Amino acid sequence: MTGVMTYESDSKNRIAPESIMENQMLGLEVVDGHAVKAPEDYQDPEQLYQMLIARIRKYHPSTDVSMIGKAFRLAKDAHRDQCRKSGEPYIIHPLWVAIILADLEMDKETIVAGMLHDVVEDTDVTYEQIRQEFGNEVALLVDGVTKLGQLSYSSDKLEVQAENLRKMFLAMAKDIRVIIIKLADRLHNMRTLQFMRPEKQKEKARETMDIYAPIAQRLGISKIKTELDDLALKYSQPEVFYDLVDQINRRKTEREEFVEQIVEEVSRHISNAGIKAEVNGRVKHFFSIYKKMVNQDKTVDQIYDLFAVRIIVDTVKDCYAALGVIHEMYTPIPGRFKDYIAMPKANMYQSLHTTLMSSVGQPFEVQIRTQEMHKTAEYGIAAHWKYKESNDGKKTVKDQEEEKLNWLRQILEWQRDMSDNREFLSMLKGDLDLFAEDVYCFTPNGDVKSLPNGSTPVDFAYAIHSAVGNKMVGARVNGKLVNIDYKIQNGDRIEILTSQNSRGPSRDWLNIVKSTQAKNKINQWFKKEFKEENIVRGKEMISAYCKAKTINLSNILKPKYQEIVQRKYGFRDWDSVLAAIGHGGLKEGQVVNRLVEEYGKEHKQEITDEVVLERVAEAAKNKVHIAKSKSGIVVKGIDDMAVRFSRCCSPVPGDEIVGFVTRGRGLSIHRTDCVNVIHLTEAERARLISVEWEDEVAEEEGGQYLAELRMYTYDKQGLLMEISRIFTEAKIDVKSLNVRTSKKGTATIEAGFIVHGREELAAISKKLQQLDGVIDIERAAG
Repeated sequence: MTGVMTYESDSKNRIAPESIMENQMLGLEVVDGHAVKAPEDYQDPEQLYQMLIARIRKYHPSTDVSMIGKAFRLAKDAHRDQCRKSGEPYIIHPLWVAIILADLEMDKETIVAGMLHDVVEDTDVTYEQIRQEFGNEVALLVDGVTKLGQLSYSSDKLEVQAENLRKMFLAMAKDIRVIIIKLADRLHNMRTLQFMRPEKQKEKARETMDIYAPIAQRLGISKIKTELDDLALKYSQPEVFYDLVDQINRRKTEREEFVEQIVEEVSRHISNAGIKAEVNGRVKHFFSIYKKMVNQDKTVDQIYDLFAVRIIVDTVKDCYAALGVIHEMYTPIPGRFKDYIAMPKANMYQSLHTTLMSSVGQPFEVQIRTQEMHKTAEYGIAAHWKYKESNDGKKTVKDQEEEKLNWLRQILEWQRDMSDNREFLSMLKGDLDLFAEDVYCFTPNGDVKSLPNGSTPVDFAYAIHSAVGNKMVGARVNGKLVNIDYKIQNGDRIEILTSQNSRGPSRDWLNIVKSTQAKNKINQWFKKEFKEENIVRGKEMISAYCKAKTINLSNILKPKYQEIVQRKYGFRDWDSVLAAIGHGGLKEGQVVNRLVEEYGKEHKQEITDEVVLERVAEAAKNKVHIAKSKSGIVVKGIDDMAVRFSRCCSPVPGDEIVGFVTRGRGLSIHRTDCVNVIHLTEAERARLISVEWEDEVAEEEGGQYLAELRMYTYDKQGLLMEISRIFTEAKIDVKSLNVRTSKKGTATIEAGFIVHGREELAAISKKLQQLDGVIDIERAAG
């Protein structure tokens, strides 16, 4: 029987050690806080290279591997002085990336690019050198992956995530193979994540779960997607993961015997019916089981369809014939049949799904597909890059395969339309929802439309065209008039009623539509309709911000600075920037800080190091001394300095900090990751001086520091009460609590409270993060 990756529940065999002690138990040396392998455990690069060639020969026996060998030698030489966190030679990583690509049966150019994907960024090898030695195609692929590696930096994690997703989808539009290489790169990094620090493991696991696994799913590459999901769960929630492994392993033998019995019975009956088929069975992947447990609030033993039997046949006709055979053998469970052959998923997936009840009362799922469908299910879009050559020797991709990437074109449209990264991320996560069920309905002409489950006629109208949605006044379903909030059912025939006199969509529609596409198009209509009003409001907001911050508006609002800033945010003109500020797509502070930064680049001479040091000394003379026991801060090279803690980032003992010499108010202490510090102009940076916490400050119970957390939550009844309960039980003095809700059903809660240090802050954050309804928590950073 075939199965998924297996993990032992015993801590000595865990792939993700939780502590230095566990690493040592595994025989791994600990250096600088992370585990490394002993040299005798290193994999031999030459053996891995031979494994790579053997795998390529399996699916393309006649291919010329000389270019791959050349790439291996170049990468090996370029990375010769580099090691991974495990202590292994760095060349091990690009070799495994190439092997993963070979497992997907990718073309030669993609495998070469996978081998070279880090050389431009991490070594002295240049893009031009790769182009000359391996050709334009390989060079462009390497360049695409390199640019994806140059991630944006921001203290706002959502901004970072959105910006990097934008990069990914633009890279996809140029050549989908860039993303396939990046997925292979991420998969090997996840396989070796045990050598990273625990906090880095969680960060990479969350990023994998939010970005890489959904993209692999959308591209139909289940071979990578399922492993990424399981590894992300293992590192993001190790206790949950290993508990799940334990639960599954307790009845492992019993389950295997059940699946083997079903496989034997199905194989025999299918063969007797004269159908040539390959039948195998498996327990579903850990992450898939975990999602079912969470969504259905059930234990492992209560999951409806923990097992899946797969039947692979030669033709579509045999698929339906095999379905008839197994429906005669077992009782089909009503409402559990899906025909993805007649109506494929957006990622090209095709199969028949049915859930049956066995003779012993155990439900199980059966998937029936052809060999070609199975290949697409495993490899997705990668299956269509396998050495397809025309008569002139050039690779071709069928037009019909390009049509299957319509969802990517839709996302690129959103990128052009949306300036607000949070809005883009929200739309994107809705579109990439892996577990959303689709509903299939028909146009009056009989064309099939696939929409998210729970969609309304408004969703259907915008799926046809923006103009249809904007002029919609009603709808008929199966010939009868219905309300616009009617929930579309499978097989419904939808007719949209329009009128040229329609004034356009209502904002209330945003509360009833389900599809990301409809929400985006409605929002775009309002942005365009009220653009002039938003421009005026944007001007007023910039003016008010500058006045509050005593920034000279005429200095920074020069056309040359405006052009740089609008290009940075992807706008065609300055009016579009103002309109985005006006409707809330951009923060006025973001834009002004960028303008100030550009202005500062041309006025570096205004504040010199000598002037700042004079002001530091003067401040020290004139200001009242704050005892170290009160501030807990040591100013390097200066005694008796007046110190205050900045409210924008609220540093607490344990944070990395820096001092900023203010005009007449002493020294302001900031966290080093504070937005206001990051965005200082070159001239202002001359005012930064080194500071540090006193050695004993963390142990002082009397020290009190204001900390601020920002919580992103669902707008859930009773959540604020739960948050208050946690503060009360911990005897925390809460100084402020602000809540902002959105029409999308989410909320932002900002809490200011007193702590004694970073450990206490971390403990409170952990308790808050565990509350049902809390999406993410971050420190306020300016």
